Amino acid sequence: MAKKKPSAEQGRFVLEGVPRVNFYEGGKRCPEDFTFPSSLRACLEYMGESYGCDHLTEPKPTLQFCCTYAYVMSACGYAFWLAWKPGWHMDNNSFLCMSADPSEPLRRAFEAVGHEFEFIQKEEGRDNEAYFRRRIVESVRGKRHPVLAFGVIGPPECCIITGYDEGGDVLLGWNFFQGFPEFNTRTQEQPEPSGYFRKRDWFKDTHGLVVIGEKRQLPPQNVLRREILKWALVVARTPLVNGRHSGIAAYEAWAEQLLRDEDFPADDKTVIKERHVVHDDAVGMVAEARWYASVFLPQIARREAGMAEELLAAASCYAVEHELMWKIWGLVGGIGHEEPKALKFAEPAVRRQIVSVIRQAQDKDKEAADHIERALKK
Repeated sequence: MAKKKPSAEQGRFVLEGVPRVNFYEGGKRCPEDFTFPSSLRACLEYMGESYGCDHLTEPKPTLQFCCTYAYVMSACGYAFWLAWKPGWHMDNNSFLCMSADPSEPLRRAFEAVGHEFEFIQKEEGRDNEAYFRRRIVESVRGKRHPVLAFGVIGPPECCIITGYDEGGDVLLGWNFFQGFPEFNTRTQEQPEPSGYFRKRDWFKDTHGLVVIGEKRQLPPQNVLRREILKWALVVARTPLVNGRHSGIAAYEAWAEQLLRDEDFPADDKTVIKERHVVHDDAVGMVAEARWYASVFLPQIARREAGMAEELLAAASCYAVEHELMWKIWGLVGGIGHEEPKALKFAEPAVRRQIVSVIRQAQDKDKEAADHIERALKK
């Protein structure tokens, strides 16, 4: 995608034409509901470094991979991950909790796309707003690179900073939550004509920045592919990370939570609806993540003949998991958080059917990991 000329006024600088990121609304592009992989994909497109999209562009034989989002999802580990904290928590699958070192998935993603990066976290008890502001200006104005940020609007999920106004008092960009009424506070102003959000008093809601650095030499492709697969096994087979049941172990923790009938008070619809949202987030996580794993692995198989049989078998397992999540949605009446679906979910008999499907998915996840392990021995 060709870059448009940035606009510059006194105290203002904007990178025009950075692709929008958002939760799925239909259209040609497949769902991209995970904020970090989608945000990095959009930045790469803006910077002219896309790996392509089979639904939007003609595949190029010179590209190792033909879906940027699937590539980033797999490289960072998200395509192979699931997490469940004991209880009911909306942040079960928070990206920065995938590894004991929160920067590890970032490092792997940026290594896979050939860029240096810097992860700048807000320091407890220290007002480093001036530093955040300076780094944003250096990147956007100095290098013409968008900046990734966690938070800014809504929960601490990844978004894109595409510019600033009033010397940095106002940030501009794309955020998955910018149109949500509950986050439309007085600090979020009317959007730019391009659709970019305008957020004033942004620092208090910003948890960290990821500054995209200079290009670096990629490892040899065969080495890079194997590193991604090795990381997939670590993500899938590490049973506990940051107080969360992780990977394959998370399925059983999720299933056991659904069997706790005492967690579903019949006289409290608010609690039931909250439980359903947490559960549904896990369903969506597996459905989308494993679908992109099933897209990514055949792309490696085309380049690694010796591993092809095992990788295609693993991809098939992940595709089955995707279909099993649709079966779970069907048991409550479809996708969505409407009250009738939540009440159906609360029925003990329905939850026990769901548990059976979750355990089938867990078996497929184990099988997929075994296939990947055997592929790596080829």
